[in-house]
Amino acid sequence: MKVLLYLEAEQYLKKSGIGRAIKHQERALTLAGIDYTTDPKENYDLVHINTYGFKSWRLLNHAKKAGTKVIMHGHSTEEDFRNSFIGSNFLAPFFRRYLCHFYKKADAIITPTAYSKRLIERYGITNPIYPVSNGIDLERYIPNKAKEKAFRDYFQLSEDEKVVICAGLYFKRKGIKDFVKVAQKMPHVRFIWFGETNKWVIPHDVRLIVSKKHPANVTFAGYIKGDIFEGAMSGASAFFFPSLEETEGIVVLEALASHQHVILRDIPVYEGWITDEAVELATTVNGFVEAIEKVLDGHSQKKEIGYKVAQSRNIDKVAHELSQVYQKVMEG
Repeated sequence: MKVLLYLEAEQYLKKSGIGRAIKHQERALTLAGIDYTTDPKENYDLVHINTYGFKSWRLLNHAKKAGTKVIMHGHSTEEDFRNSFIGSNFLAPFFRRYLCHFYKKADAIITPTAYSKRLIERYGITNPIYPVSNGIDLERYIPNKAKEKAFRDYFQLSEDEKVVICAGLYFKRKGIKDFVKVAQKMPHVRFIWFGETNKWVIPHDVRLIVSKKHPANVTFAGYIKGDIFEGAMSGASAFFFPSLEETEGIVVLEALASHQHVILRDIPVYEGWITDEAVELATTVNGFVEAIEKVLDGHSQKKEIGYKVAQSRNIDKVAHELSQVYQKVMEG
């Protein structure tokens, strides 16, 4: 069996969760010993589509006409489209119907969590839906003193300076407003946000926050990968991710894999796999402040239980699950 892993507009998506997810798929297929290509011009037996653009639609239709099985990856929902780009809330119902055209035509859907599976089922999709985590490469996030030093040197942090990090696009959905409000209440702590979005496609109020309307202890670092980011994941004092909606949250897995203290908003996507035994959960600004202070004061010791959550979604396990889904789809 040879699989076509397809990601349309990779140059625009490589900094997003979807861009990272397909790299995890490539790694998983390699581990599973499954032959794959990312070039639609090659021969293949199964198509695994990760995007929803015109070229993806054309590929889906071409494959169906040729009798080739197609899997759509359910990275996106109406719910996580809201509160993102300018006009996203108005467009969200239309976006759901657009997604459904893809999901209904595919032979099967893979989506990262049981929660995102339930959302897609509520859209009236009756095709088989398989929840398979995006996965995490545990070896890549083993704490490394050299990487941690690279992180602290890059941001000119002293050895004992408290620093709280987050990673995500500049979206309201990612909780960027609460991130800044929490930082305002904790001026003694440095807050760093990794990730970026073209400022002209996000609402004016978010653009203002990123550009100038944030306290002095907040840094919007932009998109940084490699040693500095990986060093931040393990070398920061805590990872604070106040997102209001996710289909899984790859950065959460990265933080857990880094043996990091993690503070999350208590939202439905984490039900059944991330509990308050593994992370600190809160829903309000004051709750987040209290949770972060608890971590910084040394009164929260949940890192090792959190790491076990990352272990449960190790890329090796994902490789096995993907292989099983591919086999089921190929057998009809």
